[in-house]
Amino acid sequence: MERIERMDTVKQYNDYAGVDTLHPLVSVVNFNELPTIQHFKRYMSVYAVFLKNIKCGDMLYGCQPYDYEDGTLVFVSPGQVYGIDSKGVVTKPSGYGLIFHPDLIKGTQLGKTIKDYSFFSYEVNEALHLSKKERKTIVDCLEKIAEEIEQNIDKHSKTLIVSNIELFLNYCQRFYDRQFITRSIVNKDILVRFENLLDDYFKSGKAQDSGLPTVTWCAEELHLSANYFGDLIKKETGNTAMDYIQSRVIDEAKTRIYDVSKTINEISTELGFKYQQHFTRLFKQKTGVTPVEYRNLN
Repeated sequence: MERIERMDTVKQYNDYAGVDTLHPLVSVVNFNELPTIQHFKRYMSVYAVFLKNIKCGDMLYGCQPYDYEDGTLVFVSPGQVYGIDSKGVVTKPSGYGLIFHPDLIKGTQLGKTIKDYSFFSYEVNEALHLSKKERKTIVDCLEKIAEEIEQNIDKHSKTLIVSNIELFLNYCQRFYDRQFITRSIVNKDILVRFENLLDDYFKSGKAQDSGLPTVTWCAEELHLSANYFGDLIKKETGNTAMDYIQSRVIDEAKTRIYDVSKTINEISTELGFKYQQHFTRLFKQKTGVTPVEYRNLN
C-alpha cells in the first residue's frame, strides 16, 4: 500500500527534512544544504511552496518548449496530497521550500486574501517555470523570510514575516501572468478546444440530459485544474469561464429561437435549464430582452 504521511505542523516538516525549527509556524528550507532526503506522499495541513531545480525534460511539471528552465515553483495548500513515493530510495535534493501554517496568517491581510492566490489550487503540471532573473527575485524573497525567521521572535516578527510572504506571493502572481502571456499559443489552442467542447455538448443533446456545462466539467475534459482553467480563460478573453459559458449558451439560444416550431420552454430544456424562468432571466440579463421579445423582434 502506498505510504502517505501527514504533515500537520511546520515542526513535522522540519523533522522530516532534518532541519531545526526556529519558528513554530513558518520555515524556509534550503535543500541544497541537506545531504539526502527520502520522498513520499504527504497529506499537507500547511501551505508549502517548493522551488525545484527542474529541467523541462521532466514533463511531470508541464513544461512547454517556450518555458524558462531556471527553476520551477510548485504550490501546495492545506488539504492537498503532495509528493511522490520514492519507495525508500534516498536522493540528493536541491532548491528551496517555504512552509507556513494557516495560523501564521490568521487575522492578517494575507489571511483575508490568500484564496485570491489561485495558483495554490493548480496541479503540479501547471507549475510556474522561472527565468534566471525571476529565480533570483524568488530566492532573494525566500532568503529575506529566512533571515527574519532567524531573528529572536519579538512583537514585529509576525508582521515582517507575513508581509515578506505576501511580497513573495505577489511576485509569483506577476510571474504566472508572464507565463500565461508567453504561453499564448498553447492557451489559444485550449480556447479553441473549449469552444469545440461546448459546440459538441449542445449538438449532442448532452445539455438536455446533464444540465448546463460547469466550469469544473469543462476543465476536467481539457485536463486542467478548475482554477488554472479559469485564470487562463480570464487572461485570454477578459471574461470569467462561467461568463464565457453563459455567453455561449445565449448564442445557442438565439439560433434556436429562430425555429418557431419550438416553444421557449422546449428550447430552455434542450439547453439544460431545469426551469424556464432561469433561462428567461439569464437571457434578459445578457441581451436586455426576454426570449419571447427576441423572437418577436426577429
